[in-house]
Amino acid sequence: MTKRSLFISSVQREFATERRAIKTLVERDPVLSKFFDVFLFEDLPPRSQRPDEVYLVEVDRCDLYVCLIGNDYGYEDAQGVSPTEREYDRAAAGGKRRLLFVKEGPATARHAKTLALLAKAGEQVVYRRFADIDGLTLGLHAALAEALEASGALQPGPFEEQPCPGVSMADIDTTAVADFIVRARRERRFPLVQDAPAADALVHLHLLHGDQPSRAAMLLFGREPQRFMPGAELRCMHFHGLAVQRPVPNYQVFSGRLFEQLDQATDFVLAALARGVGTRAQGATAPVRYEIPPEAIREAVVNAVAHRDYAAAGQAVQVSVFSNRVEVASPGALLAPLTLERLRGAHPSVARNPRLCEVLFQAHYIEKYGTGTLMMIELCREYGRPEPRFEQRDGEFVVTLWRDWLTPSLLARLGLNARQQQALQVLAQEGRLTNARYQAATGASRPTAKRDLEDMVTKRVLVPKGAGRGAHYELPEKWLGNGSNGSADRGQGGNGS
Repeated sequence: MTKRSLFISSVQREFATERRAIKTLVERDPVLSKFFDVFLFEDLPPRSQRPDEVYLVEVDRCDLYVCLIGNDYGYEDAQGVSPTEREYDRAAAGGKRRLLFVKEGPATARHAKTLALLAKAGEQVVYRRFADIDGLTLGLHAALAEALEASGALQPGPFEEQPCPGVSMADIDTTAVADFIVRARRERRFPLVQDAPAADALVHLHLLHGDQPSRAAMLLFGREPQRFMPGAELRCMHFHGLAVQRPVPNYQVFSGRLFEQLDQATDFVLAALARGVGTRAQGATAPVRYEIPPEAIREAVVNAVAHRDYAAAGQAVQVSVFSNRVEVASPGALLAPLTLERLRGAHPSVARNPRLCEVLFQAHYIEKYGTGTLMMIELCREYGRPEPRFEQRDGEFVVTLWRDWLTPSLLARLGLNARQQQALQVLAQEGRLTNARYQAATGASRPTAKRDLEDMVTKRVLVPKGAGRGAHYELPEKWLGNGSNGSADRGQGGNGS
């Protein structure tokens, strides 16, 4: 979505603080910042153009014109007209939407030409008065919200329930709806029959706004969802090292309906992971074991798609595969009362997009009652992987699942004995290892445990932490992904030495 340009016009010296306050208001407001960029003349770098040429060009470009009028009239050109009045006249001639704010005060304190400008503007637009910066920003916030609502950009109600502009039932893929019904009947005993009209299914799932499909309906069953919501896609990247690098070795963007995106992104990650194939001793087909439990990967991707902030225009769910981890980043912050700490224990289910979640639940992509993060934690524990990391980062919720760079081939090259390899499995599950825990896990004596641990530190498999009673060992940063710039040699089983 292209942002609207907001032009601020006033006598700069008189309203220097107010002008800066307006820009700060827009940049920090979670809604206004998605729709507006503020133009302040004083922020421009030096140019060869004359100032009057620059500001009039910007007035022509702007989508919304805001004028502050106080006492001063300001600098006058050869014709005796100030830049503020020139800007106002240009905006009026161009048919721009004008928002006029007048600072309270006696008329006797105003310059005569300021009074004339105010009288002229008052005949054309309704202006608002303000006494201080708080009054100005409060009034402007309300005026900008009104302007967005009038243009149809800002609609009441949750984003997913809003009607998708320009869409009708003809834009719904009836085959996709029928396929969903078949799956939902099998998985959750969905009550509608397979040949039920698509409109009936959308009504049952609360995905119609009158006769018009909602945004959620288009995301789930639309023919071309990204034509109406460009950011509703899944971007997957595979890096061979531990950090983002350009150009991206493998970069794929998955669009289309959400069900397709979820399946394609999960397959992308699994294809990038190392995997071992067992024997047919336990069944007709040989089992495949990935570095990370596939169910945890799928859960992380599904949660990101189900709970992302779809109103964050232009932002997409991003899945990044590194040599030691998989990161799934979803636009938006955790909703209260959830916290990062609460995600690791029993917690309520708080859905940003309940309509989407209901459909994904019916199709058995998700479970209800806030079990997603607990499921990922338990799956990783059972798999011998460290617990996932949950964090808020730059306006996104990020889940990190750890890969196994300590592969058998690497352990063989390092010459680790059976006790040391057994202790690494304990460490992977518990996150830290002490000498006493090493003895208990391996049956080694204290001197043997000390020698084994020191050998693993020398080989950079362990990092000593703490001192005295707090002394313990952890896996190095190459495992934890805390900013190392090394890279894993997947063909040789991971990072060496």
